[in-house]
Amino acid sequence: MKKDKLKPMLFSVMKSYDGKKLVTDVISGIIVAIIALPLSIALALASGVGPEQGIYTAIVAGFIISFLGGSRVQIAGPTAAFATIVAGIVAKNGMGGLALATVLAGVILIIMGFLRLGSLIRFIPYTITTGFTAGIAVTILIGQVKDFLGLTYPKGTVTVETMDKTRAIGANISTLNYQALIVGGVSLLILIVWPFISRKIPGSLIAVIVGILMVKFLNMDVNTIGNLYNISNSLPGFTMPDFSFAMIKEVAPDAFTIAILAAIESLLSCVVADGMINSHHRPNMELIAQGAGNIGSALFGGIPATGAIARTAANIKNGGRSPIAGMVHSVVLVLVLVLLMPYAAMIPMPTIAAILFMVAYNMCQWRTFVHLCKTAPKSDIFVLVTTFVLTIVFDLVVAIEAGMIMACVLFMKRMSDESGVSSWKYYDPEEDPDGIELKKIPKSVRVYEISGPMFFGDADRLAGVHFKDYTKVIIMRMRGVPALDATAMHAMEQLCERCEEKGIRLVFSHVNEQPMRTMVKSGFVDRIGRDNFRPHIDDAIAWATEICKPE
Repeated sequence: MKKDKLKPMLFSVMKSYDGKKLVTDVISGIIVAIIALPLSIALALASGVGPEQGIYTAIVAGFIISFLGGSRVQIAGPTAAFATIVAGIVAKNGMGGLALATVLAGVILIIMGFLRLGSLIRFIPYTITTGFTAGIAVTILIGQVKDFLGLTYPKGTVTVETMDKTRAIGANISTLNYQALIVGGVSLLILIVWPFISRKIPGSLIAVIVGILMVKFLNMDVNTIGNLYNISNSLPGFTMPDFSFAMIKEVAPDAFTIAILAAIESLLSCVVADGMINSHHRPNMELIAQGAGNIGSALFGGIPATGAIARTAANIKNGGRSPIAGMVHSVVLVLVLVLLMPYAAMIPMPTIAAILFMVAYNMCQWRTFVHLCKTAPKSDIFVLVTTFVLTIVFDLVVAIEAGMIMACVLFMKRMSDESGVSSWKYYDPEEDPDGIELKKIPKSVRVYEISGPMFFGDADRLAGVHFKDYTKVIIMRMRGVPALDATAMHAMEQLCERCEEKGIRLVFSHVNEQPMRTMVKSGFVDRIGRDNFRPHIDDAIAWATEICKPE
């Protein structure tokens, strides 16, 4: 089975599907839906939209991505990674701007899939993904402090950016509601302790039930979802976003960020799932499914979606082994939306904050972050910390852009440091008569060895090739050059011009496949002469010796 096959995994799985597998998938889908319910509501609220928007996303995007996806077990829906960027888009451009950005992101993902760019995601450095993931976790945590502590902000307080939220918390800490803190504290304690009691029933569901009972029967003065949002149990309706050029131009950067983030998260989730079930996903089909899922979510009132690692892992642990489980999870959420959604109004906001605290903790990867800071090269630590800080202080767009630029520059610097052009050392045989490994080279021949890739970062090293008045031939040994770019090719042509002015012949030894293709395409091989390209250094020396013989 080819990894890049553009065929939904569901169609392959159904060839050997039976009733026993269906029962297992249905049970797993129901359990995952129970886990997804409080998370979808909490992540929707963290994203600055209504609680039902989170359910819509899990229903529509979850079903489409499972149906079309390239993974057997991927569960998709709203995730914490999108929370801060979605909140920023909604604050700036409203739900219409978010819908348009999500549709455009879906189109980008589909194009990426058809162009078979699924494997290119691996070129995003681990330090950047770790940095912005940890940064997102911190922004989610800061964003939930208000509800966890029950703080009250004066009307007109701006709390869009993370720094705004931090200042608002400091300025209004005196309004702390101890009853809200108690509800939040109890909910958080349940979330921490419950996994040690049972892993069959999600701790978030227990925390929600306990929180509701505390507020209702103890008459606690704590905000609930119903106090702040209008709850709807209606099915999602079709809405076409505004496709005006001005709005497209406005949301294009956000759409690109959503697409890249969705691709990274979903493919990382697929890789984790592959390791758990000993399978292989189809990355390009997964990108197409993610694109279609996000377009569907936006058109039916949802927010951006991607593969959710925690829900995917829960699906695997409960026996799910086909996309049917993900589709069942979406159908169950439809029933929950219609029948139980009004009861969501009773969920206390401090309980939602506690759930999101745990989400932030689980996604922050602080152990990995600390390990990288202790063991990684200084340049990688700089990229990691800078991406982390920029995510918190500014936003994800700035963090990813800056992180990629820094990573690319540092990579080029590292490659340039490893590349070099060095001349062979020449010894007098009378001074070193025992040097049996020394090659005999005519005085009029000089040998230079190039190591490492030749690219624009170090093409000027060829300017260091020098020759004497009596030099007739220069041998360029290129066995250590895996790649040659246009800038380095231009530098090679300049060296050729210098040699031609002095009547010096250039001879090349062991030119690898890619550099040879570049030289042939540019006409350099014909200019030098094909006879001057030799397969081995001994052959090149013999040829140079022949050239130097007097006519």
